[in-house]
Amino acid sequence: MNGRLGVCSWSLQPASSADLAWKVSKVGVQWVQLALDPISHGDWDEDETAGALKEAKIGIVSGMIGFPGEDYSTLETIRQTGGVRPDADWEQNLKRVRTNAALAERLGLNLVTLHAGFLPHEKDDPERPKMLDRLRAVADAFADHGVAIGLETGQESATTLLEVLRELERPSVGVNFDPANMALYAMGDPVEALRLLLDRVVQVHIKDARPTRAPGEWGTEVPVGEGVVDWEAFFHVLRSHGRGIDMLIEREAGDDRVDDAITARELVEKHMPGLGDG
Repeated sequence: MNGRLGVCSWSLQPASSADLAWKVSKVGVQWVQLALDPISHGDWDEDETAGALKEAKIGIVSGMIGFPGEDYSTLETIRQTGGVRPDADWEQNLKRVRTNAALAERLGLNLVTLHAGFLPHEKDDPERPKMLDRLRAVADAFADHGVAIGLETGQESATTLLEVLRELERPSVGVNFDPANMALYAMGDPVEALRLLLDRVVQVHIKDARPTRAPGEWGTEVPVGEGVVDWEAFFHVLRSHGRGIDMLIEREAGDDRVDDAITARELVEKHMPGLGDG
């Protein structure tokens, strides 16, 4: 089973493209998932970023985009502001999607991941067809540049996400599976969710968490191995599929991001020997 092991650029909180290259190398991997927004916003220079990674012999596995106005303060604020759901931001968000799609193509990427926003569980919810139409527009904008998209897990159950993927009827749309998000959003067992979605998984985030004890509140992200994810069972499911899936270490909390990423790398290498170069 081939696949690549890398780290998410935003997890390392880099101050520059050179700093990113240095931190990725320190983690001990040769691949990165690159946040595209700093480049498309003009905060980072495109050529300088690509050059710094190339010089450090670091490959870009995929890209990631967010949407302005997303508020992760509480579960309710992200429910209202996340992904393609907000009406007031939709036209501007679609323009940003098209800009990032062109950027992804220039960087030679074939996959970009994003949060769709909370997808309604009920098929008769009026938000559901609206969000599906918007996701089709996003998928088509990326497909025009030869880029597939992966929807992050967690903001809805695995069953709902699978139903939505079928309704979308867009083969270029898959799943970026994040086991920690299932716990953070209280949306089901990560291993069972992976088993259900496995045929549509295009990339995996290596991240861990503990669920909240208070309904309606966030769970807690923790270093890999300290949360509720049953990693032995998780990797067993991945191995059972028999195809290569890239794995990107993600850490969005804590003060020792590089060290936490090293811990995650060591855990993956223990369970998936030989993963790395693809």
